[in-house]
Amino acid sequence: MAKTTAPPSRTRRRGAGRRPAAAQRAVDVRGWLGGIRLSGFMVIMMGLVVLAAFVLVPTIGMYVDQRQQIAALRAAVQLSRDQVADLESQRERWQDPAYITTQARERLYYVKPGEVVYLVDDDLPPELAPQEQEPVSDELEAAHTDWMAQLVRSVTEAGLAQTVAPLTVGVPDPAPSPTPTP
Repeated sequence: MAKTTAPPSRTRRRGAGRRPAAAQRAVDVRGWLGGIRLSGFMVIMMGLVVLAAFVLVPTIGMYVDQRQQIAALRAAVQLSRDQVADLESQRERWQDPAYITTQARERLYYVKPGEVVYLVDDDLPPELAPQEQEPVSDELEAAHTDWMAQLVRSVTEAGLAQTVAPLTVGVPDPAPSPTPTP
């Protein structure tokens, strides 16, 4: 038996037979178009694909728009239902005489016969009125004392105290104690 080998499909020439780069880029369009063979069936199918694209693209766009509108309308209906439920609960509350009385007293300052109502505006003197607070600092400051030791000392002193001292914050002593003379 003789050994057979397949002939090479294409032989490459290197070196002297090489074309310049500009010639390699040029494509023979007639030769390329001539190599395409189209049958009548293929032309009809391509025409149907193009026609289907022209018909379906606007239809799909309209479908997507309608789905978005439906979703927006469903959200609006749900919001309206929530508002209706809220209004119905308010209507039910207004059927209760106690609620009506409370609302008349709070909103309209109505009183029952014989009652006296006092409205006090700015009952604090100006020096005790809350002042504007300074903004909180972003910087950390170290404590000058040990807070844990102070806490323990305060608790033990309060527990060991024999008498209770009255809280006198900002109240002057009513009578100064006499100083003993030697």
